[in-house]
Amino acid sequence: MSKTVSKNAIEGMFSAGAHFAFSRSRRHPTVAPYIFGAKNKVEIFDLEKTNQLLEEAKVFIKNLGKEGKTVLFVGGKSEARNAVKNGAQSLGMPFVDGRWIGGTLTNAVQIRKRVEKLEKLTSEKEKGELAKYTKKERLLIDREIANLERFFSGIVSMKDLPKALFVIDPRKEKNAVKEALDMGVPVVALAGSDCNIKEISYPMVGNDASQTSIQFFVNEITKAYAEGQTEAKSMPAVPAE
Repeated sequence: MSKTVSKNAIEGMFSAGAHFAFSRSRRHPTVAPYIFGAKNKVEIFDLEKTNQLLEEAKVFIKNLGKEGKTVLFVGGKSEARNAVKNGAQSLGMPFVDGRWIGGTLTNAVQIRKRVEKLEKLTSEKEKGELAKYTKKERLLIDREIANLERFFSGIVSMKDLPKALFVIDPRKEKNAVKEALDMGVPVVALAGSDCNIKEISYPMVGNDASQTSIQFFVNEITKAYAEGQTEAKSMPAVPAE
């Protein structure tokens, strides 16, 4: 990576406020090597080191894009929801932008049944097949659809175990991270200074509490995946033997 590109990336992170960590009292020991200093009792990330981590994560994600593999985007807190949903949808990837449902990875068969029920009820409603029910029954079905959509609409496209998770704030999304670890699924994560990054395959230490910083990292990851897709399309087809 050229010095100019590196400088531009660091300036982008700085403008997004990615350098802000939490107070020293909240810092997890695993993040200590990435702290540059402190200002007004708020610790500051060393963005040069963060940029190195970001580049490693982007290489991994780009390769997944080349192979057309599924990445599950996860970010349920209010600051992350829009960025996570929009980033995932731009790539046609599944996402969880609300509460993580236990068993999403470790009990995928049961979760898939709930998703299939959502698809079935939605299809029946769109085709007008619910007209055979009473008004009260239709109201209950509408409520069930709304409830299923709230929890499962983002993972309808996820037919199999994803090849990676992209997580905003692994401390908050500890249940998702644990399930990924249990299932051997690599985790890429934007992690604040209060996170244990030893649990993360590709941590990117930075501000995981502000919309602008979160949006910056989501943009970088989605661009990396899209670049992989583009490269795959431009590769010459291998002739059949």
